[in-house]
Amino acid sequence: MVSRAETAPDATRAAKTPERVPMGTVVDTDISARLDRLPWGRFHVLVIVALGITWVLDGLEVTLAGSLVGALRQPPMSFSEFDVGLAASSYLVGAVTGALGFGWLTDRIGRKKLFFITLALYLAATAATGLSWNIYSFCLFRFLTGAGIGGEYTAINSTIQELVPARVRGWTDLVINGSFWIGAALGSFLSIVALRPGLIDPAWGWRIAFFVGGGIGLVILLLRTWIPESPRWLVTHGYVAEADRVVTGIEKRFTDEGITLPPPDESKRLRLKTRSHTPLSEVFGAMFHTSRRQTFVGLALMIAQAFFYNALFFTYALVLERFYGVPGDHVGWYLLPFALGSFLGPLVLGRLFDTVGRRPMIAATYGISAVLLAGAGYLFQIGMFGPVGQTAVWMVVFFFASAAASSAYLTVAETFPLEIRALAIAVFYAIGTGIGGVSGPLLFGSLVESGSRGYVLVGYLIGAALMAVAAVVGGLYGTAAEGKSLEAVSKPLAAA
Repeated sequence: MVSRAETAPDATRAAKTPERVPMGTVVDTDISARLDRLPWGRFHVLVIVALGITWVLDGLEVTLAGSLVGALRQPPMSFSEFDVGLAASSYLVGAVTGALGFGWLTDRIGRKKLFFITLALYLAATAATGLSWNIYSFCLFRFLTGAGIGGEYTAINSTIQELVPARVRGWTDLVINGSFWIGAALGSFLSIVALRPGLIDPAWGWRIAFFVGGGIGLVILLLRTWIPESPRWLVTHGYVAEADRVVTGIEKRFTDEGITLPPPDESKRLRLKTRSHTPLSEVFGAMFHTSRRQTFVGLALMIAQAFFYNALFFTYALVLERFYGVPGDHVGWYLLPFALGSFLGPLVLGRLFDTVGRRPMIAATYGISAVLLAGAGYLFQIGMFGPVGQTAVWMVVFFFASAAASSAYLTVAETFPLEIRALAIAVFYAIGTGIGGVSGPLLFGSLVESGSRGYVLVGYLIGAALMAVAAVVGGLYGTAAEGKSLEAVSKPLAAA
């Protein structure tokens, strides 16, 4: 039984050696109920800023790589269009590798340790990318950068899900994942500045842009120092008193502001059998046997959005240059409005995932995206618009598609037990990105290089078909998780 009377009042200051009960001990806890009954407050905003910056960094990375294509195709790098696709795929292969490796560690040794390790890897590799001397070194550093971002996805998604109240989990998760596009806008702006010959030598502009990305990561390291470990993870792994200290500290933030907290719902108390780790056999047994329906849904959503997003966005700069003659140093201007529409989608539609519900909104956003993508591809094929008009069309498409893609991460993060949450996110991210994300840029890079609008249309139609299938799967078999605690959506494996 957790006793608040025995805990220190400042929960955010962890003890150097937290007390741990013997493994296999059955504990009675109200940690989850106490977290879910909290009102939205400054604490949650700070968590989002310090942890959700991951998606901003990813958006910055992807957009820099796409926007700087023109500079990388010039001496001294002299990349071909195939090289551009190879570099994009290197980043994604790294993200898959990092997600799996760090995802396993996140469930085993804790969320907080990992979101420092992964961010440190990201900032070091990003800065190193600016020192690349050929395609091979560039791809190596992009691989390592991707590994850092992939690890971030698993550690951060898990932590945020476990700290945010259930009633706003959908909107919060969509907005955080959608903040990728804030990074995309920042990357577009940096590329505009870095590629202006009058300001910076073109041979150094792209390098400076990557150095800036690494510098931003260094600032975020400092912001994360006050973020506590997930109390849900702590109590499951035997750190019962420490979990209570953390939650008491979070509650104190509210009471110090004069907010009276309601008592936790006693019916939501949990009895958990503490464990040091979860064997891989139990992980995959839960994913592919106990929760096979959730696995089927997660795979459909992740593969579709990974192909859709990576194929289109990674190669959009190539499309602008090849088919519309847009100079490389002007590409950023077209990506800025593209990014704006993509962020507004999760921001505006996110509330509906908590009110209308997960299943109908997943079906709607994926289905509408499929129809709009097919239509946009046809308009591109017949040359209906110039670069400005085509960008406006993509803004509308990605308004819905960005919300759909964000809902895929929400789905896989909340429909699996705490003990395997990070690794489940990693597995789905890896499979989705491996099938849809890595193949998409390579396929579209080749299609664009052909110079045929008809061939590019085929790629768009493949993406539309995948999104349509995901809409049906999510609508029929998705989980109605809106407003429910994580433990009610998916029973912990440690439940006694």
